[in-house]
Amino acid sequence: QVQLVESGGGLVQAGGSLRLSCAASGRTFSNYAMGWFRQAPGKEREFVGSIMWSGGRTNYADAVKGRFTISRDNAKNTVYLQMNSLKPEDTAVYYCAGRTAFAVKYDFWGQGTQVTVSS
Repeated sequence: QVQLVESGGGLVQAGGSLRLSCAASGRTFSNYAMGWFRQAPGKEREFVGSIMWSGGRTNYADAVKGRFTISRDNAKNTVYLQMNSLKPEDTAVYYCAGRTAFAVKYDFWGQGTQVTVSS
């Protein structure tokens, strides 16, 4: 059974940084892509970025390019979302998710972690 557990959310002032973690378990993820998504109150969930577990190729939404960085630690089966220069509009519940490398749909989701950026 695949399990994704996010951590690292919290309250930070605008301009600050946070690092979210997503610990993955339940299978071998070498053929997977891991994504980060977020959902703000009253808004639809949106894509933040993704990383291919094998090779580490990343992809980011325009809204976070240059500020957010996704990385992974193969030994720990953990994916990270480093968020710098945070803005109030980054406030949301952040979710990690997993899909097979060539799939479009994400099959596995974590429970989410709240990030609040104060102005």
